[in-house]
Amino acid sequence: MSQQIFVNLPVKDLQQSMDFYTAIGFTNNPQFTDDKAACMVVSDTIFIMLLTHDRFKDFTSKEIADTKKTVAVLNALSVASAEAVNDTLKKALAAGGNEYAEPKDYGFMQQRCFEDLDGHNWEITYMDMSQFPQ
Repeated sequence: MSQQIFVNLPVKDLQQSMDFYTAIGFTNNPQFTDDKAACMVVSDTIFIMLLTHDRFKDFTSKEIADTKKTVAVLNALSVASAEAVNDTLKKALAAGGNEYAEPKDYGFMQQRCFEDLDGHNWEITYMDMSQFPQ
């Protein structure tokens, strides 16, 4: 079995967050979804666990960061093409997300950044290693 990653995000409105991530192309795994948590599938090995604040608090004694005011983590996700970078950003904006940085073109890598409805930051990137400077 390959390693998997589960990114756990506290969210204020579970259904709105599920709708947002569905709009940008993730799918829901109902097997791991209830009224306090939702598993959004990015790929066979990457999952986003959306947790209500009450459910998130079951896993930590620390205060939940207000990600509208502070950055707790930058989530970076690679996609298959530069077009997919722009397509993902368009979907995020249409679903209520916010682009928080100017698009970047490093020659070998294109990157666009958005925050979700709760302010969690995402960097969407495409890398063409054949263009990497030697």
